[in-house]
Amino acid sequence: MTRQSAGILLYRLTLNATLEVLIVHMGGPFWQRKDEGAWSIPKGEREEGEEMLTAALREFEEELGSPLPPVRLVALGEIRQSSGKQIVAFAGEGDFDAENIHSNTFTMEWPRGSGRQQQFPEIDRAAWVSPEEARVKLARNQVEFVDRLLALLAANASGPARADPAPALADPSTPVPTRPASRGRAPGRVPGQSDEAGRHG
Repeated sequence: MTRQSAGILLYRLTLNATLEVLIVHMGGPFWQRKDEGAWSIPKGEREEGEEMLTAALREFEEELGSPLPPVRLVALGEIRQSSGKQIVAFAGEGDFDAENIHSNTFTMEWPRGSGRQQQFPEIDRAAWVSPEEARVKLARNQVEFVDRLLALLAANASGPARADPAPALADPSTPVPTRPASRGRAPGRVPGQSDEAGRHG
């Protein structure tokens, strides 16, 4: 069965009309001293029977410690990693305090081979960055979502003259099932790492 993850690419316009996107730095010792390619959109694995949008909203809250502010979401489609894993993303315009986050945690043996279990935050910081900066910082398979967002905004700005139809929007008035955010992960799960180095939703 194909592993599936869902996430949210939140964006905003600053006072001088500069576009910024919200990204998170993956937690844990593997990523501690890395920057380029060590960031992600807030995302995580879909639970069995869970809708993708529900999973994206749940993971946003679990990783950042607060629910997504009221925004209208648009589907950015999916990407597939070389491993075959599917990632689905949604985008929405809104603001969020990136300096005040409280991530859930995971447990792993560290140092390796020590037999000692330690807890680490699933993400250790968040930041608003330009699309250009996001292309450098994001895990390479997620850069496509930034490009799709830019294309979507450009198409919307062109108004009725655009050739392609507007993508279907996730209806913000539709109630989304919620449950208390999990504040921890089972031992052995190592979030924040690429398929080559570990797992991050």
